Formats: sequence, C-alpha cells, structure tokens
Amino acid sequence: MEVRAKKALGQHFLTDQSIARGIVDALTNDPAAPRDVLEIGPGMGVLTQYLIQRDDIDARMIEIDTESVEYLLTHFNGMQGRLMEGDYLKLKMEAIFKGPYRVIGNFPYNISSQIFFKILEDKDRVPEVVCMIQKEVADRIAEKPGSKTYGILSVLLQAWYDIDYVMTVGPGAFAPPPKVKSAVIRLRRNGRNDLGCDEALFKKVVKTAFNQRRKTLRNALKPMINEWATAHEGIAPAWAADAVFDLRAERLGVEDFVALTKLFEQ
Repeated sequence: MEVRAKKALGQHFLTDQSIARGIVDALTNDPAAPRDVLEIGPGMGVLTQYLIQRDDIDARMIEIDTESVEYLLTHFNGMQGRLMEGDYLKLKMEAIFKGPYRVIGNFPYNISSQIFFKILEDKDRVPEVVCMIQKEVADRIAEKPGSKTYGILSVLLQAWYDIDYVMTVGPGAFAPPPKVKSAVIRLRRNGRNDLGCDEALFKKVVKTAFNQRRKTLRNALKPMINEWATAHEGIAPAWAADAVFDLRAERLGVEDFVALTKLFEQ
C-alpha cells in the first residue's frame, strides 16, 4: 500500500533516509528534556520509524490524512494509542499532554506559519521544535534585523526561541519533488519568561508594523497612534516624534519592539 501525495494537503513525502535520521537526531537527547514528543504530519512514517527507536522519548503523532493513518496503522507496530487522526491546528494540546512536550515534523508548507503561531500559544510548554519547512520560510524565521526577509514570524519566534539553521534539503529528497528548496531548523526556548510589556499589545505592534513594511513606523503605526491619542483626550503622544518612528519595521530587533510597545502602554 502506498499513500498518494495530496496537493490540497501540501504533501511531499521525504524519501531520503539519511535526512530523516538527521532530523530526528536534531531533537535533543537530554535527560532533562521532556519525554513527550508530538510529531505533526507523519505521512508514511519516514521520521516515525526513527522516533520510535529512541528510548529517551515517548512520541505521539497527529495526522489529518485518513490514507496515511491507515498506512501507519498497517506498517508500524504499536501505533494504536500513539497515532491520532485529526487537524493539529484544531487540537486541544492540554488534552493530549498534561505537562511540557516537544514538537517535530515535516510541516506541510501551506500551513507552516499557522503551525508556528499555534506553537507560540503554548510556548511555555514547548521547549524545543525541530522541523522541515520551505527554505524561504526558514530563512525568514532565522533572519536578523535589517533584511528584506525579516518579518512578523522572525520577531515573534525570536522573542521566545533561539533558532538554529540545521540543513538545506533539495527537491530530490522528496516524492513528488517540490518546486522549492527545503530546510531543517531547530527552535529552543530561550530564558525569557516575560517580555516586560503586554504580550498581546506586542503582537499587535509587530503585526501592524510589518503589514505595511515599506512605510516608516510613523505611517505604518498611524492607526495605533491615533487610537492612543483618542484614549488620551485627543492629545497626540510626544513620543511619536522619536527617531525610531523614522525607521521601517525590518530595522527593529525584539528588544526594540518591546521598547516600542511600552510607549503605547503609557
């Protein structure tokens, strides 16, 4: 039995075994790390086969494709109780893992950003993520301020995670081959427990700033500046004249956005 790769699900099955083993090996082998691991989108089990060989982890899998679920149940022993059929984006993680857990997977490229946003929602329980994604997205996430590829995910993920670029993977490692290169990255939770500002407001500032990234912050954040003024008897904030507002969003690092958010909290 073979599983058909479905375009609607963004499926490209990794076939290179050495890369598959390398992805699993990138998951930290540390007695202090959580044993619980969630594999997102196991497909035909190219990572699963190596995950279940590791005695330092207890892996569970979530797969949306019924055909892949049938394949995994048929070809791998012990999948009952480990394998869940469903949509990770709709999964209530607190019902699956009571404590900390790690995440691994070859993420479907068409929803990789949504996966990262969901991981961020549970960041205090997810100390590590190892994943393969589209290289363009990996570059964006790992990029530093000042680059055209630096953006919303760069800031939000770097606020909470240290990001390592593990390897580049060519199209020939997949069936069917994608039209783009892929990359493996590893995210490890940094020591930050608090941003020092309102987290929801921080997200709003970052997203608003990058939604019009070609504009200076003064223009991109104009709606938020006007909101602040309305809440303060129509008085325009003196801090809106600061030099930082002459910059574009791509020039600011995490700490800069934290400082910017604090201005709106005044």
